[in-house]
Amino acid sequence: MTDFQVAYIPIGVPTFHLESAQKEFEKSVKVISSFTNSGVYPDKMLLSLEDLCEFADRISPHLLILQNITFANSAYASEILKRFDCPVLLWTLREPAIDGGRLRLNSLTGAYSAANAMAELGDRSFEYLYGSPEEEEVKRQLSVCIRAAEVLHSMNSLKMAAIGHTPQGFGFGRALDLELLKVFGVTLESIEARELIGMAKSYKEEECLPYLEEAYRRMCGLEKTPAENRMGFARLYKAYKEYVSAHGIGALASRCWPDFFTSYGTPVCSVLSLLNDEHIAASCEADIYGALSMYIGMELSGQAVFFGDPVSLDESENTLTYWHCGMAACSLASEKTGACVGVHPNRKIGPCQDFGCKECEAVTVFRIGRKPDGSFRFFLLNGSALPKAKQFTGTSVVVKADSPVKEVVTRSVKAGFEPHFVVIYQDVRAELTALGNMLGIEILEY
Repeated sequence: MTDFQVAYIPIGVPTFHLESAQKEFEKSVKVISSFTNSGVYPDKMLLSLEDLCEFADRISPHLLILQNITFANSAYASEILKRFDCPVLLWTLREPAIDGGRLRLNSLTGAYSAANAMAELGDRSFEYLYGSPEEEEVKRQLSVCIRAAEVLHSMNSLKMAAIGHTPQGFGFGRALDLELLKVFGVTLESIEARELIGMAKSYKEEECLPYLEEAYRRMCGLEKTPAENRMGFARLYKAYKEYVSAHGIGALASRCWPDFFTSYGTPVCSVLSLLNDEHIAASCEADIYGALSMYIGMELSGQAVFFGDPVSLDESENTLTYWHCGMAACSLASEKTGACVGVHPNRKIGPCQDFGCKECEAVTVFRIGRKPDGSFRFFLLNGSALPKAKQFTGTSVVVKADSPVKEVVTRSVKAGFEPHFVVIYQDVRAELTALGNMLGIEILEY
């Protein structure tokens, strides 16, 4: 797997106002460099096909920023497109002066030439940017596109694990390994839940004490859990950690009920909670696309995300409550309570997390959905997380939606979305939209 690389491709011809073009070239390099340490830049503007080919021979990009530094005919874009199969950001520069004199850059006509070539060469989507390097909206769009491309690149090295099968009636969480690889570039391996249960049971008690001590540091009230279940949790935590480390797992979807209650005697909820805090995206009920949604949210926000069901709405507050049995990351707990420990709401066995999540001014609710025809779509909803106590036994977050919440629920239910969603503690709607475009996936904004 090669390191992530952003290639800046400033194409043009020498018959325009090169002094103006040079200034835009220097400003463009500076602004791209402010958003990534992975940029590669030519020493000069690429004002001939020979210059372009010479630079192209030296790069291996995962994102192309194709900029018309001046007008360039479609041969320039065609040369780049036939060499590289990666996302493209087509950047048009604003004309530096309109004074009745010379047309200095003619970047916009060049953009039409490049876009026409892209359309003729196939159904290739691209991001588009218009404006000068110093404009704030240009900076924002550059940042968005680079972050989305970074996540796309990271998925190509992501290995996921399906631990056990989805329970009956939860088939929406299943995924085919070749489908994940084809659409998202993700590798999937599978292991039976009983294998990890067997590993957990094989450990000596003293081997598991460091894992228990770590949990005490991060969870509140674990000492109230019966000793047998505390040790059962520690054994299971060690088994999952060792499996993740040994196999290079970056995200996992774990079966939970009924096996971990009936065959093991201790829930897996708090194990998944701690893994999520360690930046290992871990969903329950064996929801693979839920885990991948979590992974993407973690990569974009740099922190743990919430995973759960939409369980209640309040039209008067315009809020939607997301809840699950008790596997939210400890770092998401309200500062007023900390990561409190309780029991599973149905099975009455612990340890499970039992708290309301912290507030946040801007969150994005996200889900990779799979339609009946096998194609994919993104669910996107923006809002804020309110400072609410836990709504039910387990973990919950109350999201005040930016859109009318009853309409959001009605539309998404009628659209047939899966019942698990991810709440990302950051506004990453633009980045997710760019990522969806790069993947050729439908975006449904609510």
